[in-house]
Amino acid sequence: MAEFMIANMAPLMFGALVLFLLFGYPVAFALAANGIVFGLIGIELGLLTPALFQALPERIFGIMANDTLLAIPFFTFMGLILERSGMAEDLLDTIGQLFGPMRGGLAYAVIFVGALLAATTGVVAASVISMGLISLPIMLRYGYDKRLASGVIAASGTLAQIIPPSLVLIIMADQLGKSVGDMYEGAMVPGLVLTTLYVGYVAILSVLKPNACPALPPEARSLRGLKLMLRVLTTLVPPLVLIFLVLGTIFLGIATPTEGGAMGAAGALILALARKRITMKLLKQAMETTGKLSSFVVFILVGSTVFGLVFRGVNGDLWVEHLLLGLPGGQVGFLIVVNILVFVLAFFLDFFELSFIIVPLLAPVADKLGIDLVWFGVLLAVNMQTSFMHPPFGFALFYLRSVAPSSVKTTDIYWGAIPFVCIQIIMVALIIIFPNIVSYGDEAQKEQQRLEKEGKAPAAVDLDSLMKPSEEEPDAQKDGAEEDKGSAELLKSLQSNDK
Repeated sequence: MAEFMIANMAPLMFGALVLFLLFGYPVAFALAANGIVFGLIGIELGLLTPALFQALPERIFGIMANDTLLAIPFFTFMGLILERSGMAEDLLDTIGQLFGPMRGGLAYAVIFVGALLAATTGVVAASVISMGLISLPIMLRYGYDKRLASGVIAASGTLAQIIPPSLVLIIMADQLGKSVGDMYEGAMVPGLVLTTLYVGYVAILSVLKPNACPALPPEARSLRGLKLMLRVLTTLVPPLVLIFLVLGTIFLGIATPTEGGAMGAAGALILALARKRITMKLLKQAMETTGKLSSFVVFILVGSTVFGLVFRGVNGDLWVEHLLLGLPGGQVGFLIVVNILVFVLAFFLDFFELSFIIVPLLAPVADKLGIDLVWFGVLLAVNMQTSFMHPPFGFALFYLRSVAPSSVKTTDIYWGAIPFVCIQIIMVALIIIFPNIVSYGDEAQKEQQRLEKEGKAPAAVDLDSLMKPSEEEPDAQKDGAEEDKGSAELLKSLQSNDK
């Protein structure tokens, strides 16, 4: 028995973790408990030394000192303030009036507002709940199909997962050891393409099934002409300015993601004050929720650190590496298997759990196969987005169910989500087929990094050493200098003779 455990410690440890999670234990404690228990077993079997656990305090304090993670409470607070100050309601009403005359106009409004909320809040729960409360009753009142209405709301709410400033991209950057700014820049185009695919699906449905998404009747369109344009300007401009303040400064290199998050939080408070919708109760609720979510993330990160330390100690990383490097098809085979694995695990785990448990195991293998880690992170983020939409465990579906009227059945919400899950899978395939969809950074800089990684980059030239003459020249150089001096004197004498 002892020999079997020594030979299979890594797979046993991973299997025990999956078992704990299926029983419903909190993720942070399941990770930490598995790490400690298997660490003690490894010490007893002679696989590990007690000194291994001495590395834990330093690692945990390293988590506390990680500046990147400060962006999480800033962006969460910003999103909660904006959501509770009525911005979503104003945007939905205004864009609904703008697209009202078109078939599917309300659905388009929900998708565009979902994208705007994603770019300002970055919190899926806030987007889905606010749009479910505001737009679902209106869509049902004007004859929208229940499945389409619920599917559009849940899917557009999950855009907060991939469109910056997304919380999952911050965590992904931390786990991959990459810049949050690069992750944001790389995810921007895929997020916009995914939004376009949602719009395309509604457009096709409005042609094939016009009764499923009718236009608003004239009496429902209260704003027209100049009034409508004025309303669009006053409603859309402030959040767009905030988006530039946050994302524009990050992309231009003016601010770090943490500084951008701080500016976003301050901007959200200013917008709420300008609308006269901020109260002490709202502030208290936003701060409490921000504190809970931030603590949740840090506890999972501490648990995953304990698990990861012991898992690497029993050569679990080598076990995963050999398992995945042996797949047929090289990079493509690896990407197909990994995406199927993440898609299946997303039925049971949310994106936090996938980011902290699965990503650290996959990243070293992807790096060895020559896959760009920022590109890989964005690909996984799009795939993990399906974890919010999977029937029957998708969190976005639960959020929508909690605010949907009783006339909308749970089966309607599940069936409405399936087409959008398929669209997200198509987006994953598009990123694999057309990798340039994920683009970030300066091309020359990326090429230099690639050459350095392959060992083909030219050696760096030290200009200072070239400018300063060496104090002691080698004998060969001295002899050469004396020969040059003699040649110059001979040339001068010949020239004087000619004269």
